[in-house]
Amino acid sequence: MPDPIALDPGRTALLVMDCQTGIVENYAPNPAALLQRVSEVIAAARAHGMRVIYVVVGFRPGYPEIGPNNRSFNALKDSGRVLAPVVHPELVPHEAEPIVVKRRVGAFAGTDLEIILRANGIDTLVLAGISTSGVVLSTLRHAADADYRIAVLRDCCADPDAAVHDCLMNKVFPRQADVMTADDLLGSLAASA
Repeated sequence: MPDPIALDPGRTALLVMDCQTGIVENYAPNPAALLQRVSEVIAAARAHGMRVIYVVVGFRPGYPEIGPNNRSFNALKDSGRVLAPVVHPELVPHEAEPIVVKRRVGAFAGTDLEIILRANGIDTLVLAGISTSGVVLSTLRHAADADYRIAVLRDCCADPDAAVHDCLMNKVFPRQADVMTADDLLGSLAASA
């Protein structure tokens, strides 16, 4: 197994994904703990000069982006519920921090995330978000195929199915990424200073 990822904050981006009020409340088993850990990581990333990028899911009125074959989002479309592409109020972005709006599960499909990363010389991604089996998995797979170095923050991700979360963190993700805790990241950032 390779050595744990060494972070250069200037070439690293923290992706805070799908941390929207409705998603946090409906899919995170312990929302308060998750929000606190993600908030701590965001503050440390900012303090060390790491770019913070928010990724949210959102659709236009009438959901024109959701086709009849899209199993992931058809229930939302059929319900008529509005999913506002707004970051949870406990994780408010700073003015200069990009918010990428996606219309699919992964953070890359159909968005300008790749352009933002390449324009800023980012080659390493740190992933946090909800759900582990959704946006985190899809984003990790795309990022690995695009040759990014990847770290996943175990305690800054959540999934309504704890067994799926554990399986992904322990068996699937380590094949393409370093899986670490928020404390591991904070220690790595302190060592890089």
